[in-house]
Amino acid sequence: MQSKIYFTDMRCKVGESLLVKLDRLMLKAGIEEIDFKQKYTALKIHFGEPGNLSFLRPNFAKTVADRIKALGGKPFLTDCNTLYVGRRNNALVHLDAAGENGYSPLTTGCQNIIADGLKGTDDIEIPVPGGVYCKTARIGRAVMDADIIISLNHFKGHEGAGFGGAIKNLGMGCGSRAGKMVMHNDGKPEIDQKVCTGCKVCPKFCNQNAILFGDAKKARIDPNLCVGCGRCIGGCNYHAIANRSESSSQGLNAKMAEYCKAVVYGRPNFHISVVNQVSPYCDCHGENDAAIIPDIGIFAGFDPVALDKACIDAVNAAPIIATSVLAERDRAHRDHFTDIHPATNWQSQISHAEKIGLGSREYELITVK
Repeated sequence: MQSKIYFTDMRCKVGESLLVKLDRLMLKAGIEEIDFKQKYTALKIHFGEPGNLSFLRPNFAKTVADRIKALGGKPFLTDCNTLYVGRRNNALVHLDAAGENGYSPLTTGCQNIIADGLKGTDDIEIPVPGGVYCKTARIGRAVMDADIIISLNHFKGHEGAGFGGAIKNLGMGCGSRAGKMVMHNDGKPEIDQKVCTGCKVCPKFCNQNAILFGDAKKARIDPNLCVGCGRCIGGCNYHAIANRSESSSQGLNAKMAEYCKAVVYGRPNFHISVVNQVSPYCDCHGENDAAIIPDIGIFAGFDPVALDKACIDAVNAAPIIATSVLAERDRAHRDHFTDIHPATNWQSQISHAEKIGLGSREYELITVK
């Protein structure tokens, strides 16, 4: 069955802004069908890694939050902490990064809440209906405490998944540190012996007694005892502990789809993708390369799978910007995402999401002027 996906382009006549078009798009796509009255609404956003300038401007989030409030809801902007060392790997620096990139109650009209807490360990384990790779998912607690989930994402390329859209925004984005570890590998972190200072703080965060010290007085993790909770990563002040990125593109995509289903299952959800400044890499980078195609527009709907597929099709149909990295690549695949990242398999994200009942790749595209 085809899902209805609504689209508006980036063209604006004099006297009407793109934000007005976004609000009209949401209404046409049926956001009013959701009962927001007195409901806590998680508006999942990527605040952008400082230094990256392709993340969504907070003006987009404000427009969505204002519409939710007009419908009686209680919105808050949210994201979970990252696994890697950067400006968003604990709630303190994460909120600093959000503020630096313009996200604050003054600019968006709602609060920023880091869903998995100070060190990325405040999560809840929930079932994954129909999960093949994951029977349960570790999701940031604030996301699961919400009554409604709304995804607002910047559509772009991704070096591991092929592309990043609604599924990745909710799947990877709502996973706690332990959840991200499962999606990226087998969930077992490692300690860099060259960086470890032997301070012996990390064992205080391990409930499994999995962190041991040898003759060199450096910490190591026993993988047979480790359960992959990720608490030690957040507890290390020297960034000596990290995950191992070992999942194939197909495994990563399948796990993200399953985590996305866990997030949206059993409660109202709605999805918006802004296809502008389509960078070849994720907004998690502290920089962004030039856009690979011209700006396209904004897509919205209730089906995250159909939404992602509509965005993929639109990007692949768009002309290549001559000054972008895509123009330098061998375009033998005739697929923008595969040509940029040949080792990835973006199709696996869509096919597995459809297989587990997250949505349909078949869609009807409805243009909103």
